[in-house]
Amino acid sequence: MILEERTYTIIPGQVKEYLDMYEKEGKPIHWKYLGTPVGWFVSETGVINQVVHLWRYETMTEREEKRAALYNDPAWNDYRRRAGIRIQHQENRLLRPVSFSPMK
Repeated sequence: MILEERTYTIIPGQVKEYLDMYEKEGKPIHWKYLGTPVGWFVSETGVINQVVHLWRYETMTEREEKRAALYNDPAWNDYRRRAGIRIQHQENRLLRPVSFSPMK
């Protein structure tokens, strides 16, 4: 099992607009290819103006195949181009559970 953590730091004052645009335009396409995420979150303390989303894949091959299909969709690429102007910074981590993790 692979857990992907994606963190986007949004331009201050634009988090709501980013989330509204994603929910209306990005979510239908994104979830069509990747399935339902583990969750979407916003930061309340520490580094603020961040949107964090988590995705679960059984294997790296599954992740690569799903993301390739997503990036081959012109509607997704158009959405990314328009939504991306609100993103200052992006971080991406792939996490693998240890042997005693409840999430496997």
